Amino acid sequence: MAAAAALALGVLGLTGCAPVAVAKKPAGPGFDMAREAAPTPTACPSGVGEGANCLSGTDSAGAIYMIVMPRQWNGDLVVHAHGGPFLGAPTMKRVTEDVERWTIMPRLGYAFASSSYRQGGVAVSAAAEDNERLRRLFIDKVAKPRHVYLHGQSWGASVAAKGAELFADGKPYDAVLLTSGVLGGGTRSYDFRLDLRVVYQYLCHNHPLPSEPQYPLNIGLPADSPLKQADLAKRVDDCLGLNKPAAERSAAQTAKIKTIVDVIHIPERSIQSHLNWATWHFQDIAQKRTGGASPFGNVGAVYAGSSDDAALNAGVLRYKADAKAVATLSADADLGGRIPVPVLTVHAIHDPTAMVELQESFGRTMAAAGRGDALVQTFTGDKDHSYLSDPTYAALMEALTSWATQGKKPTPESVAAGCEKAKETLGQTCRFEPKYQVKAVETRVPKRDRP
Repeated sequence: MAAAAALALGVLGLTGCAPVAVAKKPAGPGFDMAREAAPTPTACPSGVGEGANCLSGTDSAGAIYMIVMPRQWNGDLVVHAHGGPFLGAPTMKRVTEDVERWTIMPRLGYAFASSSYRQGGVAVSAAAEDNERLRRLFIDKVAKPRHVYLHGQSWGASVAAKGAELFADGKPYDAVLLTSGVLGGGTRSYDFRLDLRVVYQYLCHNHPLPSEPQYPLNIGLPADSPLKQADLAKRVDDCLGLNKPAAERSAAQTAKIKTIVDVIHIPERSIQSHLNWATWHFQDIAQKRTGGASPFGNVGAVYAGSSDDAALNAGVLRYKADAKAVATLSADADLGGRIPVPVLTVHAIHDPTAMVELQESFGRTMAAAGRGDALVQTFTGDKDHSYLSDPTYAALMEALTSWATQGKKPTPESVAAGCEKAKETLGQTCRFEPKYQVKAVETRVPKRDRP
């Protein structure tokens, strides 16, 4: 018996559930499973459940991955698309952190597979390919699941949605779960971060400093910039006093923070994070993805909410998005909505990282593709982004699997009820708001001219 097959049988012998073979799309060009080494046993991260077995490896493209097989495997697989995106080379530490965050999946009985992706940065389609390679590797080297569910979190929700479109033939995924998703498309989801850059610079004049070479803010940073996150944090604190208690800030600092919160519509606690992303992620996009030009612009945007909107709009820097850069980013990161299987989403209404209104944009995208009936969106009253609660995700997975396998389409009300039931054994919180109606992105981010 081949070593890979022996490994698979060894893993399955500990799961307590016999695998059921199902027909899945065979490996095609770029997914030659003969090139993939079988994963090897590795220590499991904490919290995955007593008796679980873990495997890890590096695939032929250079992506690092981990697979968790619960002791009582239910026969189904969850392929996880992580958020970020993180910059720099892939690491096992990144994968381990994702597994530790999502231990609810193996604790519910699902096999769980998570990839680092082959590269850091804003590369949506490549990340989707890495997840698909991991799915095929699992089937070829580990076990044949009854059903495969694709889960995307945050930016990873965009990766998962893109993957469900790219690999729609043969329906390799039985259903898709998108949580706290950045789902407005790559060319539109980040408009507000350019708005933040120009409003911040109007108020603070230190990113860049007057003494530094000036550059278009929509490229994030020049390729050769030595600026570090600690440097930017110091500049932000000098201008806004974010690291000080509110009572210790100057009147000018308090007024500037209020302007940013009221004009950009982000909470104070996320200003620094969004400035970081509008700096180094914009740099990654412009310098590594779109040929040095920026796909982001604010020509035509009218800002409102400050103490003097006329002065603000006259004073902020204006940039025109480069048409070629827009087309390049769109091809990689915009969504078409052509997902042939059920899609279930959840989003915190007060998410400080990915605004809830991105769900309205995604709903329009799915509807325009004729797949509106395949989408159910749910919302919670949480104020968090990275993780909501165990019973929240338990209810979503129960609803998704019933929809995929039995045709029982959930409703926001039924998912909320499922959460209350799951809370009886899992504890923690349920904050679903079934009656919530998400507003259009344009109610929060000003419209602008586009190429």
